[in-house]
Amino acid sequence: MNKQFFLNHSKIDVLFKQNRDDFVVTEIPLYDFSGEGEHLILKIRKKDLSTWDAAQIIADFVGCKIRDIGYAGLKDKNAMTIQSVSIHKQYEEKLKTFKHDNIKILETTYHNNKIKIGHLKGNRFFIRLKRVTPVDARKIEQVLGTIAQHGMPNYFGFQRFGIEGDNYKKGKDIIDGKLKEKRKNLRQMYVNAYQSYLFNQWLSRRIEISKLVDAFEPKEVYEKLQLPLDVVKQMKSQAHPFKLLPGDLMNHYPFGRIFHVEDLPVEAEKFNNRDRVATGLLCGKRVKKAVDLAQDIEVEFDEKVPEDGARRFAWIFPDEIESNYKEEKNWMELQFTLPKGSYATELISELIH
Repeated sequence: MNKQFFLNHSKIDVLFKQNRDDFVVTEIPLYDFSGEGEHLILKIRKKDLSTWDAAQIIADFVGCKIRDIGYAGLKDKNAMTIQSVSIHKQYEEKLKTFKHDNIKILETTYHNNKIKIGHLKGNRFFIRLKRVTPVDARKIEQVLGTIAQHGMPNYFGFQRFGIEGDNYKKGKDIIDGKLKEKRKNLRQMYVNAYQSYLFNQWLSRRIEISKLVDAFEPKEVYEKLQLPLDVVKQMKSQAHPFKLLPGDLMNHYPFGRIFHVEDLPVEAEKFNNRDRVATGLLCGKRVKKAVDLAQDIEVEFDEKVPEDGARRFAWIFPDEIESNYKEEKNWMELQFTLPKGSYATELISELIH
């Protein structure tokens, strides 16, 4: 699955291993918990377990169904992660004796509602890169500066596509009627992987177009892409390296309403100021589509999918970026915050290529 990097620097040859020592994720809740209500909120720290694994262990311990446990997002298995889960407070007394080598309950409180998927603002990451030379450290700092200034593509990470990276192929086969999958959760996972694959391919294409606009004169771009010359000139004048097209579906950032681009220069300036971003299509039912020239690109990656579609930020702006180079160990330690649904591994991928 090929994709276009946004940045053009050469590969930075460092060691990144996704494990509990070098990869730490802390969930940022969408809201403060009320401190009262029938749901017990557990702030847990887990290691070497997926969120599903941890929820199953807790459910088995208290004797409830895994569906009775609420969580806002699925966190990496190969990491140390801190997140909140909810369970009915009838299990509070039993949980006082809970012990597990890979799960620690850090604190508890109460809330009126069960935590549901999506009830998070974002995630804070700590990542350690190893075998980083002083020369590479300076290069990483420069690239981080560019990401801090311009943001980064919001690709789905490799985790979305399964251990072999081919879940999207199964999703395609299910859609085409070539594969039957009776288990509903697996069927949905495969179809979602195919939706994500098409989104990534669309985003890669749009980055490729943006790079061509930056690299060539308007007339050459017109000849290569068959875009109207006046539009190419407008795209070339956009300050941000990801170029907007007429008809793009924009979303106020980090949340807000969705609307079509009408005044391209105005929207491009507001995008460069982080006020809004273009969205890409997760194809499916009941979803808004791009129009005009943006639709001409989008339609190549739009297929009939028996799931609801959605729009996803094409671009995100990592926040609170910090780095600390430990020369005596050849370590570079990074910290940053990403909005929900975005992948820290994609920031690392963009960083070190």
